[in-house]
Amino acid sequence: MVESSSSIRVHLRVEGIVQGVGFRPYIYKLAHCCGLNGYVSNSGDGVSIEIEGDSSKVELFLKLLPVEKPPLSRIDSIEKKVVSLLHAPNFHILDSTTNTISTMLSPDISLCSDCLAEMREKNNRRYNYPFINCTNCGPRYSIIKNLPYDRDKSSMDSFKMCHKCQEEYNNPLDRRYHAQPISCFECGPKLKYISLYGEEIDNNEAIDQICELIKNGEVVAVKGIGGFHIVCDATNTNSVKSLRVNKNRETKPLAVMFQNIKLIRKIAHISKADEKLILSKERPIVIVPKRENSILSHLIAPNIDRIGVLLPYTPLHEILLTKLAIPLVMTSANISGEPIIVDEKTIFKKMPLVVQHLLTYDREIINACDDSVVQNSNNDMITLRMARGYAPYSLYQTKRIKKKILALGANQKVTISLAFDKNIVVSPHIGDLNSLDSNEYFKRTLETLNRIYNFVPDIIVCDKHEGYETSKIAKEYISKHKDVILIEVQHHYAHALSCMAEYSLDEDVLAFCFDGTGYGDDSTLWGGEVLIANRSDYRRVYHFKEFALLGGEVAIKEPRRIGMSFLFSTFSLQEVLDMKNPLVDSYSDSEIKTLYSMYTRKINSPKSSSLGRIFDAVYALSGFIQALSYEGESGLILETLSNKSNTNASFKYSLEDGVIEYSKMIPQIMNEESSEKIAKKFINTVVKIICEITQEFTHLPIVLSGGVFQNKSLVSKLTQELNKLDRKYYIQSKIPINDGGISLGQIYHAIQKTEG
Repeated sequence: MVESSSSIRVHLRVEGIVQGVGFRPYIYKLAHCCGLNGYVSNSGDGVSIEIEGDSSKVELFLKLLPVEKPPLSRIDSIEKKVVSLLHAPNFHILDSTTNTISTMLSPDISLCSDCLAEMREKNNRRYNYPFINCTNCGPRYSIIKNLPYDRDKSSMDSFKMCHKCQEEYNNPLDRRYHAQPISCFECGPKLKYISLYGEEIDNNEAIDQICELIKNGEVVAVKGIGGFHIVCDATNTNSVKSLRVNKNRETKPLAVMFQNIKLIRKIAHISKADEKLILSKERPIVIVPKRENSILSHLIAPNIDRIGVLLPYTPLHEILLTKLAIPLVMTSANISGEPIIVDEKTIFKKMPLVVQHLLTYDREIINACDDSVVQNSNNDMITLRMARGYAPYSLYQTKRIKKKILALGANQKVTISLAFDKNIVVSPHIGDLNSLDSNEYFKRTLETLNRIYNFVPDIIVCDKHEGYETSKIAKEYISKHKDVILIEVQHHYAHALSCMAEYSLDEDVLAFCFDGTGYGDDSTLWGGEVLIANRSDYRRVYHFKEFALLGGEVAIKEPRRIGMSFLFSTFSLQEVLDMKNPLVDSYSDSEIKTLYSMYTRKINSPKSSSLGRIFDAVYALSGFIQALSYEGESGLILETLSNKSNTNASFKYSLEDGVIEYSKMIPQIMNEESSEKIAKKFINTVVKIICEITQEFTHLPIVLSGGVFQNKSLVSKLTQELNKLDRKYYIQSKIPINDGGISLGQIYHAIQKTEG
C-alpha cells in the first residue's frame, strides 16, 4: 500500500462480547476491505485493534465496524486514540495477550443454520457430526476455564486438532477461524452409550441404541451442552408416568422438544412473538398455550393450559429428533431442588430408578448451565429462568465502578452478580439453596466467575434474611476478610431495583413487588408490597392486609391451611364448623378446632402480607384442597381457570391507611359457585387494585417485579389497563422477574451507595 500524506494510525480498544464470536476475523476482513494495515488481538480488556492507512479509509472502517459486526457479538464501548505511524506492511491477527479482565463472555449458543446445512449434506466431512460448530454457534460458557477465551483455556484443550481442522482454525477467512470447540469425527469428542449394567457402545451405534430404547418406551438420559436431560417419548403416557413416579415429580410441567416449528403449531397456540422466541438463536423453553387433544400425553402438563416447548439447539439433538421423528420430553436431570447433573457417574448414583441408560460424550462440562425458560405477554418477553443462551448476562455501565462488588441473591432461584470496571455480570440460574449439593454448586459457580473475571470482592451484598444460605455465606466470608464491606438489602426493594437496573432507571418509581415471601423490615413475611423507591432508598406506601400462615412453612405446601386462616379472620369458629364446602370438609371438627386455637393463640402462625400466599388461599377457598407439588402451582391452576371465564367483575376491597383490605372478598368467594369465575374475578381484583393505587401517584413511572407477575393472564390484563390509563410502566424482560433477579437489584443499590 502506498501511503499518502493523510495517512494515520489509530488504536482501538473494543469492550463487550467480542471474544469467541468471530470478532477478530471480522476485523481482519474489514481492514482488508478498507485497504488498511495493522493488527487485531484478544486481550483481557476485550479486543485491541490498530489500523493504519489513508484517513478517509480509516473513517470508513470506524463507520462500518459497529454496523456489520458478527451476530453473536455485542459492542459496549470503543476507545479511540491516534498513535504514531509504524508503516506496517500488512494486517495481522495476533495471539491473545493477558491483562485485567473486562471482556464479557458469550453464553452457549444454539446450532447455526450454516452448520445445520453442513451436517445434513451427505458429502460433507461433518455429515451428521454431533459436535459441529463454528464461531457463530456452539458451546462457550459451559466449556470455559478462563479468559481470554482460547482453546487451551477450555475443556477442548485435551482434543488435538487434525490437519483439516487446524487449517480451518488458522484461516482468517474461514467461518471456523479460532472457533475454539472446532472438531470433526477424526479429532473431536466421541459419543458413548452406557447402561447401569455395564454395557457400553461407541459413536453412531450409541445413537442408534438410545433411539431404540426411547422407541420402546424407556426413560433415558442424554448429555446436552450444560448438563444431562431426562428424555422419553412425549406421546407415550406410560413412559411419562414412569418418569414422574421415579423422579418424584407428581404434576410439575415437563418441557418438550420438537423437530420443527410446524409440529409445535399442531400442539400449541403460538403467536408471532412466541414463534420468534422459539426460533431465536438462544433456543429457550417457551411457555405457550396448549391445544386440546394433541398427540402429547396428558401427563406432560396436567391441570394447566400451558406447555413448555423448545427446538433442538445442539447437533446431537438434531440427530436424535430426525431419527425418532417424535416429540421428546427434555427435562433437567436433577433431584428436585438440586442442580443439573453433568456427569454419568452422578446420574447412576442419584437417579438409578429414573434412568438405566444414557448417551454421553467425553468433552467435560466445566460450568453447568440449565435451559432458559421464557414466555410472552402482550408480545413482551418475560424471563422465568435465565440460563443457557442468555447467561452469563452482562449490563454495560457508562460510569466506571471503582470497587469490586459481589451480590449473592436470595435463597430460591438464586443467581450471583458481579460489578467491576463498567460491567455488571449476572450468572446463569443456580437454583434453590435447600441442599448440600445446591450449596456446593453455588460455590462452584462463584469460584468460576471469580476465576474467569479475576475477581476478588471489596463489597458483598446479601438479603436481610439471616436464615438464607446466601446471607450465611456472605457473613462467613466477611468474618474471614475484615476489609470487605457487607451491605444488606431488603428483598422486595431488591425486586424493584432489579427492574430499574435492567432499564437503567435512576429516579423515583412506584414499584409493585408481589411474590411468595421475603423478610420484611418489621420482621414479618412480606410479599404484597407497594414501594416508592430509588437507587438509594425506599418507603412502603401500601401492602396487603396481613394474615396468619397456620403451621408456618407447612402452609406454603398446604394452601388449605391459609384458606382456613382466611375463614377464621372472617367467620366465627361455629360458623366455620357449620360450613359445607370442600375446604372445611377436608378437616375433621377436632382438626379445625386445633387450627383455630393456633390462629387465636398465634402458635406457629407467622404474619404475612404475601400476594403469592393470597393466591394459595383463593386456590383453597375455590375448593382445591390438594397439597402443592411445585412452587407456583396454585397460580398456574387459577390462571388456567380464569382463562375459561369472560367475566369483567371483581371482588370487593378497600385501600385504608396504606393497607389493601380484602376481607369483604372472602364471603364473596364462598358464595361463588364457579371456580372459573372466582379465579377470573380475583385476577380482575388484583388488576383493579394496582390501577387504583397508580392513580394516587400519577407523577411516578411504574415498576412491576416479583414472582406473582409470572402469571401471564394477570400481566396481560394489567398492562392493557395501564396502557388505557396512559401510564408509563416497566416490567422485567431479560432479567428474571422472580428471585432470579434479586442479585442484580442488590448490586444496583450497592453501586449507588458506595460509588454515588
